[in-house]
Amino acid sequence: MKAADLAGRLSERAKAQGFTLFGVAPAAEADGFDRFTAWLDAGHAGEMDYLENQRERRRHPSSILPTVRSVVMLGFEYGHAVLEPEPASPSRIAKYAHGPDYHPFLWNKLNDLASWLEAEEPGCRAKGSADTAPLLERDFARRAGLGWFGKNTMLIDKQRGSFFFLAALLTSVELPVSTPHVASHCGSCTACLDACPTRAFPEPGVLDARKCISYLTIELRGSIPLELREPMGGWLFGCDICQDVCPWNRKEKLGAFPTNSELAELDPVELLSLDDAEFRRRFRGTAFFRTKRTGLLRNAAIVLGNTGTATAISALELARQDDDEVIREAAEWALSRLRQRLAMN
Repeated sequence: MKAADLAGRLSERAKAQGFTLFGVAPAAEADGFDRFTAWLDAGHAGEMDYLENQRERRRHPSSILPTVRSVVMLGFEYGHAVLEPEPASPSRIAKYAHGPDYHPFLWNKLNDLASWLEAEEPGCRAKGSADTAPLLERDFARRAGLGWFGKNTMLIDKQRGSFFFLAALLTSVELPVSTPHVASHCGSCTACLDACPTRAFPEPGVLDARKCISYLTIELRGSIPLELREPMGGWLFGCDICQDVCPWNRKEKLGAFPTNSELAELDPVELLSLDDAEFRRRFRGTAFFRTKRTGLLRNAAIVLGNTGTATAISALELARQDDDEVIREAAEWALSRLRQRLAMN
């Protein structure tokens, strides 16, 4: 089969799986590898040691599939911007966490695409990757024509915005490559930079993960720095602020990613009563499982310190006696902060 015909049929197969973005990049060294290593050397990765440990492997996709000749980049939408202020709520949760853990969700679709491609082109190899493999996905997505890097470091597409997961299908088949996205369409806009409450962008296009609310609530394992707790506001898990304010996300879109209303709104008071077994039962198979009980209850305490009412005091008093030191310390801080807020009202 001609490579162009094969790519067209693969695109249709991907579309049937729910992917709304499709492009092909040549399997070459990642454009931004030097930028990535400079970012690591500046310490911006914080405690995400896995990035440092696999630094060199991210130079070229052959570290994942030695025979790779093409990198098919895909986008799967999961939400859209909140165009109006959200009603007051005890906590806020990043939209991508409103459904199942996206890793196995995407892996299943990528495995289908890989099996289909290997059946269509006997003797070829194909391997899927979604976030966990040592691949600089944004670099290959830009090279595949899927969008440009926004000032908030997100990949942005003119039609689809930035609320989409990136996934890659590496293959030994040489497919026709897409036209790379060269231009940036952010112009003079700095909405994303100005809106970040923790000032996580030292300059446009550079994210200091150590100040990012998503990092603080998910990746950081210990106590959250004191100076960053109040700016976190009501964010319990992740953060969407820099995407919500982006003009390219103004169009409402309905992605195919399944959502669960019970995960979109969690009560931080109720969360503080969870033991480890109940946490595992309730959150296994979701993005929340990554924080473990310690991280989620730590976050719940901080949210209550920032946004809670007097009804949260008893839950925080109980959390202050937890066996976990990180949870105890967060609850202690939250009680002091909450009582200070109540005294001022």
